[in-house]
Amino acid sequence: MGTAGARLGVIRRRYRVAPGLYAVGSPGPDSPVLVTANYKLSFDSLRFSVSGIDAWLLVTDTRGINVWCAAGKGTFSAGEVCDIVRRSRLVEVVSHRQLVLPQLAAPGVTARKVTRGCGFSVRFGPVRATDLPAWLERDGQGDEAMREVTFTLAERAVLIPVELYLLARPLVGLVVLALFLSGIGPGFFSPAAAVQRGALLLGATGLGILAGAVLVPLLLPWLPARQFWLKGVYTGLAVTALARPLVAAGLSIVEQVGLALWAVAVSSYLAMNFTGSTPFTSLSGVEREMRRGLPVQLHAVGAAAVLWVIAPFLV
Repeated sequence: MGTAGARLGVIRRRYRVAPGLYAVGSPGPDSPVLVTANYKLSFDSLRFSVSGIDAWLLVTDTRGINVWCAAGKGTFSAGEVCDIVRRSRLVEVVSHRQLVLPQLAAPGVTARKVTRGCGFSVRFGPVRATDLPAWLERDGQGDEAMREVTFTLAERAVLIPVELYLLARPLVGLVVLALFLSGIGPGFFSPAAAVQRGALLLGATGLGILAGAVLVPLLLPWLPARQFWLKGVYTGLAVTALARPLVAAGLSIVEQVGLALWAVAVSSYLAMNFTGSTPFTSLSGVEREMRRGLPVQLHAVGAAAVLWVIAPFLV
């Protein structure tokens, strides 16, 4: 239940374990010490992967953040590693002086600072915890595949529930706004029109969400363009074109264009938002993309709102 809640994003920020020293199997003084974050999904991934090995798990206080993100944010650092080594009194538990850290912790942990701070040397293991048994069996000799970060279809698909959950709160306000804008007409405001046209506007929103938050992650390697906001434009255009025969009946051209612009803007924004979930975007690259994508999205939203509001007055 906890894993499902974390995957959905419901308890993602609170899903953590207490920092400290844990045991898998029956470790002794010579058993390896594997360091990880106190985000419980990271902890569970590690302990399940080495369930057939006698090992110590040293959990650092990353404030409930996963290994790679914590390394980037500075909460998985040499100082934190040394602190938990001292607080767990690790020197009294093991006879060796070596820690195995996940490779993705390297951006935040300087090995020589750990050695100077607590006397333990650092070895960086493979990217994925599932490769640790083979890595340990080979005495720390990994192949190229163990060092590569992947972003497969399954790895992208598992992120979609979180993307959708994060939309729940904004959708509440959007429903209210859609009903208000849809009810504006020659008679000032029509509750019937608000419901009827509001449903169409929310339907277009759903198409944008499908295109940007679902199709872009699934089709990411095959969509043209490098920038994500453009990928969202392409999927948004494709989905609205395919759905047009179903929703265009009885709508004016102005309303159709307004709905299409809105759906494409939603798709583009959500696709751009997905950059934070990918392993190959940089902060500077995302900022550059936002400077290009946001103006286009804002203009599309503004045009869509104007067209949607004035459409009843043009009948």
